[in-house]
Amino acid sequence: MKRLSELKMGQKAKIASFEKDDIFIKLMEMGCIPGEIIKVEQIAPLGDPISITVAGYRLSLRLNEAQSIFVEEFTN
Repeated sequence: MKRLSELKMGQKAKIASFEKDDIFIKLMEMGCIPGEIIKVEQIAPLGDPISITVAGYRLSLRLNEAQSIFVEEFTN
């Protein structure tokens, strides 16, 4: 299992779990739920923030938010 922050641009993954409970609800409200497929669309030059596609829309996450999401690599 990897953290979302470790993925490279263009990679897809499936959300597995969250590390921090305090950010869990915020991420769930934005469509980041376990089992959802995500794709890393863009990464800022310094690595923060990153832009992902989830649940049919684009979402920008801070690096510390991306580090709290555990993902399983998705091959398709």
